[in-house]
Amino acid sequence: MSLNVNGIESFYNNYKTDTASSSASKLEDTLNSDLSTATEDELMDVCKDFESYFIEQMFKAMQKMVPESNDSISAANRQMQDFYKEQMTQSFAEQASESGGLGIAQVLYEQMKRNYGLE
Repeated sequence: MSLNVNGIESFYNNYKTDTASSSASKLEDTLNSDLSTATEDELMDVCKDFESYFIEQMFKAMQKMVPESNDSISAANRQMQDFYKEQMTQSFAEQASESGGLGIAQVLYEQMKRNYGLE
């Protein structure tokens, strides 16, 4: 069985574009929806999604501060490395948000409850 690097590269490029735009657009769609009829659990989920996205963007900004390695790796290997780094960053952000994160989700949740009269 042979591994077609071009196929992997194509998959990665499509995934990267889809993931970057889908996480932002999913969050935007959720925030633009009418949350006045949402349950408290749904509001908390929205707040956690926002905090997770915010943390993910912070992690990505921090990663840009780390100098790139001068190792001579192929473009396909670099793309796969970027793919797994993206996956890891998203996972870390979700875990951070679920475990209390920065507290942004809780503050947003309390404010949204007041705004929608759920208290």
